[in-house]
Amino acid sequence: GPAPKMAALSGGAAPWRRGWLPALHFIRHGSKAVTRHWKAMHFQRQKLMAVTEYLAPRPAIPPRCLIPPKETREEDNGYVRLLRRQVEEVFRDNRMIAVCQYNSMPDEDVVLMRYYLRKYNIEVKFVLNEIVRPVLSQSKYKNLLPLFVARNILLVSPEMKAKEMLRVLRGVPQINLLGACIDDTILSRQGVESFARLPSLEAAQGQTLGALALLPSQTSSLLQRGSTHLTALLDQHIRRLQAGETGDPAEPGPAQSSGAC
Repeated sequence: GPAPKMAALSGGAAPWRRGWLPALHFIRHGSKAVTRHWKAMHFQRQKLMAVTEYLAPRPAIPPRCLIPPKETREEDNGYVRLLRRQVEEVFRDNRMIAVCQYNSMPDEDVVLMRYYLRKYNIEVKFVLNEIVRPVLSQSKYKNLLPLFVARNILLVSPEMKAKEMLRVLRGVPQINLLGACIDDTILSRQGVESFARLPSLEAAQGQTLGALALLPSQTSSLLQRGSTHLTALLDQHIRRLQAGETGDPAEPGPAQSSGAC
């Protein structure tokens, strides 16, 4: 009948017809509650941690008592030595060395300034502080070191042309005079201006010679005044004696007025 046929069909069917299982299984697990929250450290534990904190031991010798390590000085190259030698020659061969602060200005103004300064035999030297400072620190011009801070230039001359230099610098506001060394004497800006107002060397020498010549002439006139007055009095007395012998009235001599004085 039909039942045995269905049984035969089901018993002899393919395995995939017998049942179906899913390839992916979803398994749900129970989630845990978050129970760890930040909690402040107990006061007793804070004290324990502070007491047991590690402190590094102090050195046996204080650092300030240790000998500092020797600085390794780099040797200067030939170009730096050449520049320093040129600075030494500038300070050795010139009687006037003015230190000025240099602010940027057009090249045409620099050329014009150099032209007017060269008319008075004043040269402009652009120098670097790292070149000048080591040279001055080992020379008698070390008091000029505070002037070399920013960008500087030197106005040098074998003659003392302070008045002419100030006259040119009045027309160049970009150049500020800081100080100068004139005849091995360091002067401030006010000192340079006072020096420029002094008369020239020839005029000062003439005034000194005139003052020295006046004193001996006055001394000589004072020394000769007594003998001249005595001679005048004796001449007048002789005239009176001669007039008394002859009976003629005595004529007043030219020295009478001087004797009365």
